Amino acid sequence: MDAESTKAIVEGALNNPQSAKAVAAALAIGLGALGPGLGIGILASKALEAIGRNPEAEAKIKTNMILAMAFAEAIAIYALVVALIITFL
Repeated sequence: MDAESTKAIVEGALNNPQSAKAVAAALAIGLGALGPGLGIGILASKALEAIGRNPEAEAKIKTNMILAMAFAEAIAIYALVVALIITFL
């Protein structure tokens, strides 16, 4: 395959609305899950550090940690919904 035929294939794929939708959906879910994933990791790390320093407060820390994780997961679910909307509309 020479450079011109490769260029024609790439340009044809970029001008196709279906491929543009697929790329947009992939970016939406990929970037939309990145933030909550990092946030949950940092949250769990800090919660475990807090429990290690103050074991008596474990129940209160766990309750707050689970609540914060649920909020972070909701953001990831919003990203999934946006990706599905992009895909099917």
